[in-house]
This record gives sequence, C-alpha cells and structure tokens, in this order.
Amino acid sequence: MFGPTVGTMRGVADQTPLRVAVIGAGPAGLYAAEALVKQTGEQVRVDVFDRLPTPYGLVRYGVAPDHKALKSIARYLQRVLEHPAVRFFGCVELGRDITRSELLSCYDAVIYSTGAMVDRHLGIPGEDLPGSIAATDFVNWYCGHPDAAGHHFDLSAEEVAIIGVGNVAVDVARILAKTAEELRETDVPQDALEALSTSGVRRIHMIGRRGPAQAKFTTKEARELGELPHAAIHVRPEDLDLDAADPTGASSRLAESDRIVRGNIKAMRPWAEPPSGDRPRRIDLRFWRAPVEILGSDRVEALRLERTRLNEEGRVTGTGVYETLPVGMVLRSVGYQSLPLTGIPFDERSHVVPNAAGRILGADGRVVPREYVAGWIKRGPTGVVGTNKSDAVETVRALLADLGALEHPRPGQQIESLLEARGVPVVTYADWLNLDAAEIGLARSLERGERVKLGRWGAMRAACHP
Repeated sequence: MFGPTVGTMRGVADQTPLRVAVIGAGPAGLYAAEALVKQTGEQVRVDVFDRLPTPYGLVRYGVAPDHKALKSIARYLQRVLEHPAVRFFGCVELGRDITRSELLSCYDAVIYSTGAMVDRHLGIPGEDLPGSIAATDFVNWYCGHPDAAGHHFDLSAEEVAIIGVGNVAVDVARILAKTAEELRETDVPQDALEALSTSGVRRIHMIGRRGPAQAKFTTKEARELGELPHAAIHVRPEDLDLDAADPTGASSRLAESDRIVRGNIKAMRPWAEPPSGDRPRRIDLRFWRAPVEILGSDRVEALRLERTRLNEEGRVTGTGVYETLPVGMVLRSVGYQSLPLTGIPFDERSHVVPNAAGRILGADGRVVPREYVAGWIKRGPTGVVGTNKSDAVETVRALLADLGALEHPRPGQQIESLLEARGVPVVTYADWLNLDAAEIGLARSLERGERVKLGRWGAMRAACHP
C-alpha cells in the first residue's frame, strides 16, 4: 500500500476513516474504489452506488457476449467489491432515491462515474422510422440489460445496415452474422437467443464516412470478422486504395506510422477478393460513404448513401454520387454520449463534466469542492476497459490531495438511515450474489454454458431475494 494516512491527508487529528461515495459500479467506479483503498492504506470506507441491481457496468452490458476473455475482467472487479472497506448499494439512483446534497452530507467526497448512456444521432431524414435503431439499444437487448427487456426487433429483413465502423459496430455485425448455435454457449438471455435463431438477416452492410485507415475498430475485432464460419466478408478493392479519396496523403501516412491501422489494413486485404458463395451470410464493409436519408413510408425500406472523399483540409466532403441500399433495418453506431446529472456542471458540446484531473469545475472555472468524476463522464467515450484504471487513479490522487488541504465538517448523516427511512429497496452485494447464482443455475438447467442472463427487472429482483 502507498499514500498518507487519512489523518495526515486531512491535516487534522480526526483519525476516523475517510468516507467516499462512488456513483456508478462499472469499471471506472470500481477502479476508483480500488485506488481509494490502496492510496489510503485502507483507511477509507467506500460505498459504490448503481441504479441497477448488478455491478460491472459495460463489462456486463457492453462487452459482446462472445468475448468471454474480456468479460472475465468482472472476476477482478469482484475482488474490489469483496474488500471489507467497500460496500455495494444496488437499485439506488441519483436524483430519484438520493440527491446530490444528501450525498455530500453523508460523505467526505463523491466520485461520479456514470459512464456514457445514450447514443449519438445521425441527424438525417427518416431516422425516426420504425426499423431505425440505436445500436446501444440492440446491444443492451442481447446483453440482457433490463431497460431493453421489452424491446422488440424485427429481424425479418434480409438486408440490414450498420452506420459506423467502430468496435461496437463490429460486435453488432458479428452477432447478426452468427448462428443461434454459435451463440448458445454465451450469456445471451434465452428470449433474445430465440429471436436471433429466427433471424432472416443474410446481408449486413457496415458504413463508414471515411476510409479504412480511419476505421475505429481494433485489429483483433477485424480478425474475428474474418474468422466467422458462416459469413463471407467483402470490401471493394477501390475502397482499400488509401489515396484514391484522400488527396492529402494522410491515410497512407497513418497506415505507415500507426501499428493498429497497419494491422487493420492487412486484415482487410483478403476481403477484397470476390466472396465465396457457399456461406449463408455476408458482411460488406462500405468505406467513403455517408448516410443522407433513410427511406420508407411506414418503416425502413432503404438507405440512401453519398460517396465521400477528403478535401485538401482533410475534412469529409460529399461527391454528389449517390447509391441506395434496399435494407429493412438501420442500426446507428456513431458513438455514445453522457447525460447530465442534476446539479452537476455539464458541457453540452463535449457531453462531459468539465474537470481538471477529475476535479469538477464550475461555470466560473473554479474547482467544486469534494466532487469528482472518473471514466467516460470525465473524458468522453474513449479508450478500452483498462483505460479506466489509470483514469481512476488520477482522480483519486486529486481527491486525496484536496482533502488534505481542505477543512470541512465531517459527514454527520448515515446513508443507511436515509435510504431506510425513504423505503428504498437496496440490493446489497449478498443480494447480487443470489442473482449471480440464479443465472449460473439457469445456464445449467438449459445446458447453455456458464451463465444465462436474467434480463427483466422482475426476474432480477426476485432472484436477489429467493
């Protein structure tokens, strides 16, 4: 362990443990809890809150169900929750069950790590037609998020389009291209698996406004696409010509200097060959195309695209050349953004809480005492799961340095009393373990692998209190 004692940090004689609330039980929040324990020599009590009855955030609800190795990060985060200095408060929502001012009356400091919860919009005509869907909603559905349990996705269309060429877009394409038998050993909820088993989707178009050098997926994700046994992958040879639509030469320079870009281009080159006709499904990567309109009367019937290129300033511009794809569903995957928290400063342009090394900044640019941010709400939806660890460490260092120089009244209110008086049905860590065991047991009864998620609020709550 490292770091000063709590008494030294405060510069006061009070040796009682520091009390910190962390809002959000995803990787950012749990890494912050871990950093607090380590940096204080365990002289801290950390309460981690989440509006869901489950911890782990995007590790549970964002990582694709067939990425079992990445999902195993939950086992590491589990050790954080099992530390005696850390408590889990599930089904407690900021703004509904407890207010910002009440948190500050109960804790020495508060760290907000609520992530990025909604998708960005395309801003084109027809985007609101039935069949035009946020990829986040689709991901939440097959990942068993309770907010998506009532969603119904019409998978009868033979052709679908995914707008975006990031890792989430690749995940969605891969799930649509896999057979139900391939997904059977994953934790996809049973009703979602049954719906996917009747899917009529046979051709998947992935659309990127820029070229292959600017694609946001990782080489590992690209290779996984190429390994799909029941789907052929194709990209037009001219779309892999890095200079054809980029007069600046930036794409070629990027491919030479960036290892990931170089690996992506190498992974895609075999896809420029004519696809074999013996696979039932096909994924087409279409670079240098921008969606301009979703067509249809009562639902999505087609997607209109415009060919693009980079101008001399390196900006995407249209060429006036159009094409139309006969798709019955459009999934937009052009990024996440955070939502503002009541009473907390928020930048509506960058969709993050203004901060300096995790310290929240007010409208006047001054530091807001005792309130901090970590994760995507701090820096935007960038990086991988592990990026949140160094991010959280930075925030916790700022928090401890500040409290060492700040004199403030010690919290006099107990969160347990407040929530009990309000009748909030808190899910404890022990309750979560009951739900965890129920999902493992369900998988065993269905002969479906390690776990099958319960994706409905009622079933999850019932499993917490058997």
